[in-house]
Amino acid sequence: MARPNDEVEALLQEYADLIAITGGDAFKARAYEKAARAIGGHPADISHLDAGQLRDIPNVGRSIAEKVIEYLRTGTVTAVEERRAKIPAGVRELITIPTLGPKRAMRLYEDLHISSVSELTAAIEADALHDLKGFGEKTQENILHGITLMQQSGDRIPLHLAMDAAEGIVAELSRVSGCRRCTYAGSLRRMRETIGDIDVLVAAKRSAPFMEALGALPSTAEVIAHGEKKTSIRTTKGVQVDLRVLPPESWGAGLQYFTGSKAHNIRTRTIAVRQGLKLSEYGLFEVDGGASVASRTEEEVYARLGLPWIPPTLREDRGEIQAALRGELPDVVTEHGIRGDLHTHTDLTDGLAPLEEMVAAAAERGYAYYAVTDHAPNLYMQRMTDEKILAQRERLRELDGRHHGMRLLHGTELNIGPDGDVDWPEDFLDGFDICVAALHSHFDLDRGTMTRRLVRACENPHVHIIGHPTTRLIGKRPGVDADWDEVFAACARTGTALEINAQPDRLDLCDEDILRAKEHGTKFAVDTDAHSVLHLAHLRYGVATAQRGWLTPEDIINTWPLRRLRGFLRKTGGSGHR
Repeated sequence: MARPNDEVEALLQEYADLIAITGGDAFKARAYEKAARAIGGHPADISHLDAGQLRDIPNVGRSIAEKVIEYLRTGTVTAVEERRAKIPAGVRELITIPTLGPKRAMRLYEDLHISSVSELTAAIEADALHDLKGFGEKTQENILHGITLMQQSGDRIPLHLAMDAAEGIVAELSRVSGCRRCTYAGSLRRMRETIGDIDVLVAAKRSAPFMEALGALPSTAEVIAHGEKKTSIRTTKGVQVDLRVLPPESWGAGLQYFTGSKAHNIRTRTIAVRQGLKLSEYGLFEVDGGASVASRTEEEVYARLGLPWIPPTLREDRGEIQAALRGELPDVVTEHGIRGDLHTHTDLTDGLAPLEEMVAAAAERGYAYYAVTDHAPNLYMQRMTDEKILAQRERLRELDGRHHGMRLLHGTELNIGPDGDVDWPEDFLDGFDICVAALHSHFDLDRGTMTRRLVRACENPHVHIIGHPTTRLIGKRPGVDADWDEVFAACARTGTALEINAQPDRLDLCDEDILRAKEHGTKFAVDTDAHSVLHLAHLRYGVATAQRGWLTPEDIINTWPLRRLRGFLRKTGGSGHR
């Protein structure tokens, strides 16, 4: 279930957007955006805090704290409701379109009386925006693409929100008397980046107690269907959850069946048929006589088919069955195999926690090493200076090795300019242990220019990792247009790693891009891009995405011992030789 922190973060972000739409003070809107991020990243449950404790959270002042208390007490905020009332519902719908933004949405309404997504689509198709300043051909193309993104996402929800809901339900049902096993299945178990609905499985002799328990959960808004073998509910957040109760002896077969994917299951059923068997959610049976030959565990089912157990993240019919039959299934990376995080932030720039807290939290995760990579000066809003970053380096050196022997790397996240250049001169960059370079602006450059921009960054001898390479935000912003095969080849040639950014709204690179990049011989880094202590736990989503891209520890530089990693970081530039 969503934390109160997440609900308040969404509300304050909406209020910031409403302020911008209605022409309010830009500084005020920015203040609410900062407060939203701070509350979303705060480790403690804010519903247990009083006004004074709320004001202890960075960027949360008296007025904002009062609004939070009001929301937690009543479920609404008067100021937000008043702002909402000033804006037609259709305009609020428009600002959900990726790439449009609140100010443009209001202009469309005021100048052309457009107040819905369908009206905007029709206006663009009729060329009705051609005289409206700021809505040129390229902008209109981006808006249409944003509408397509929004429509494609439909009712699907981000992976991390689905995971929060599923783990809460699994925890509740696991407490019900008679529960032998309980877990989630479906696309969530395969760790797809968005989820349509949540499948939950229980192994028990009696189903009724679990069906009743699901319907009675505080998070259940309505029971859609109630049966002996399956019950479907809709949560208060609008997510559908399907619960199935299986006989304990059918657990393995049921888990395999309901995990999917459909295409993967077709392959396994085909193998079963060729062996004179029938595979269903209840087990693997002989066609002649109907005797059960395997059902209790997934391992048993796969083994009887002549296959090793296949990790759920690989079950997408991308050749995993054929690889398994040949004995060539990859030994994919696991979260336990990650030795350190190479892209993180502190409150020196846009992070929420001080250096000491981030380092201590990383050490608690058992890392052997950890990099701090705050933003460089060309991202002007962060107000970085040479003096600030050097003072941070000195403090980091003091902390090095003090937490369970964890070694600290001092780095920075550089901004890749339109021409592929980066912040700070070469002699200054020489002082960093690691440099992550990323795109933060000029996303609309043409394909050739964008490709050259990224390749030039790869060729920079000081750039070790390309962070969140495509810049996509899932369901909100498309990735930049580049010849990615050329970029992947440049990374392999120059010894530059590609990041798999574990932030759930990024997961960038995505699994399909990882598969392509791996063919070029590229190396990768699975990083959290953490801006708070809580974000460090997002590593699981980056690792799952790496698994979906068939990556092994050999492919990922932050699974390597520190000595080998330092060898990789001694990059010599264009030739790629070290």
